[in-house]
Amino acid sequence: MPECIEVGGLTVDAELYRFIEAEALPGTEVESGRFWAGLDALLHDLAPTNRALLARRDELQARLDEFYRTRRGKPADVEAEIAFLKEIGYLAPEGEDFLITTTDLDPEISTVAGPQLVVPVTNARYALNAANARWGSLYDALYGTDAIPRDDASAPISGYDPARGSRVIAFVREFLDEAAPLQDGSHRDATAYAIEDGRLRVDLRAGRATELVRPEQLAGFLGDPAKPQAVLLANHGLHFEIRIDREHPIGRDDPAGIADVILESAVTTIMDCEDSVATVDAQDKVLAYRNWLGLMKGDLTATFVKDGRTVERSLNPDRTYRSPSGGTNTLPGRSLMLVRNVGHLTTTASVRLKDGSEAPEGMVDAMVTSLIALHDLRGTGKFRNSRAGSIYIVKPKMHGPEEVALSDTLFARVEDALGLARSTLKIGIMDEERRTTVNLKECIRAAKDRVMFINTGFLD
Repeated sequence: MPECIEVGGLTVDAELYRFIEAEALPGTEVESGRFWAGLDALLHDLAPTNRALLARRDELQARLDEFYRTRRGKPADVEAEIAFLKEIGYLAPEGEDFLITTTDLDPEISTVAGPQLVVPVTNARYALNAANARWGSLYDALYGTDAIPRDDASAPISGYDPARGSRVIAFVREFLDEAAPLQDGSHRDATAYAIEDGRLRVDLRAGRATELVRPEQLAGFLGDPAKPQAVLLANHGLHFEIRIDREHPIGRDDPAGIADVILESAVTTIMDCEDSVATVDAQDKVLAYRNWLGLMKGDLTATFVKDGRTVERSLNPDRTYRSPSGGTNTLPGRSLMLVRNVGHLTTTASVRLKDGSEAPEGMVDAMVTSLIALHDLRGTGKFRNSRAGSIYIVKPKMHGPEEVALSDTLFARVEDALGLARSTLKIGIMDEERRTTVNLKECIRAAKDRVMFINTGFLD
């Protein structure tokens, strides 16, 4: 049996207890006694409701099984089925329209449309790769994948393939023409980029010069305005950087010296404590929590061997550019990180209630991952994750409005226990169960003050 520690009415695995005491709590301004008393109270208050809702799942499933057994082989009667679903409470009454009132959302959630990644938080290297995928080389992405199909003229060869490289460059010039069109001519004909009077000047072949159709797309630059090392442009809230280096193996053969184009890509990442990981005991849970802590404090690293040399990976810093109007423009170097807790079904032996039963794992997740995210809210780490001061929790596999309401209550209890303002914890409702899908409006209503997205996942 693992070593355990009694804390109030809870029995906590010693490894989890020591992690919280020695690593998670320091720097959060939350006292140890307050944390454990809060966890103790919310588990003993809400675990019975959780068990009742799980029993309700079983009850409804039994009623459904019996209903369809008696109708086996008979023609479908949609009206009768709907009436039955309403009778047993599977379909909830739909109320009046309402407004979602969630506030303090980061732009990556509220206004910027961009890719979102999901990654197992137990793998530090993968988690760092995902967080750093906020920015990536468009040249590398096109060259190394089948986004540009290979043909006989551009078959894989040993070393660099100039023919394929030319196709990549042509593709990127088309992208630039579409995303940042010029008043005259094309980026294909560019021979130099410069910043003049806060605007982008593009020199073209035959001695012509032009500028952007929308001059406001210029968001920043690096280096000498007359010969910038990089030009930062924006389109639909996303940024891309034209990197200029005439000494680079690619840039030296490019008329404008373009060595690469760096795209702002994965603007959010879900750090997953749920179905992409296997956390079956306290040791596994601590691994997940410790990596989440490293991400929130900004000091997570991963060391591995690649091509015979040791590589250390860490979080990318923010990206600061000179602003066209003077001053600086700083952009996040990492994707906004969300954390996915487990659903209502699973329990964990790492925390037991006073009756000896295992604690609902999702409730422990909510308390611990929120505590850890306080390091970000307090600004004590190397970087900031949420500039809006929110904690983003993705909640999976909820069955209907009552289970969403339990999550809303749980989050409020966590906020009270940690001294947070109401609705600091935002919820991403995963629409991946039928009873949530057919009652989606009422599910959203149950968390209307904190819901941040509806994420249509796989139907399990």
